[in-house]
Amino acid sequence: MSFWRMPLDAEEQGVTVGEVHIIAYRCKGCRYCIEFCPNNVLAESEEFNEKGYHPPYAAKDGKCVNCNFCETICPEFAIFVTEGKPGNLQPADVLHDVKPGRRLQRKRRYGE
Repeated sequence: MSFWRMPLDAEEQGVTVGEVHIIAYRCKGCRYCIEFCPNNVLAESEEFNEKGYHPPYAAKDGKCVNCNFCETICPEFAIFVTEGKPGNLQPADVLHDVKPGRRLQRKRRYGE
């Protein structure tokens, strides 16, 4: 969900942060965790594991929201997430570039 402004209680709210742990020797390279991560936290590593597959790694540290979806979808139980210390809500977590609506475009154009 994206907002056009910061919530008034942003300082009081904490963002759940997860820490991704990967058991590389269990991974069979199916890439389910990479493809279905909602925040695109995981990426395929260049290294091989004992089975000859490329296990994932956490490419974006601190962006995991502890949804545990990667843990649920992994057929080999090669990944798990632990809950870290909650972080503060940052503007980048809430605000996204949104295309201005017609009313705002009109105000900008005609100086209303």
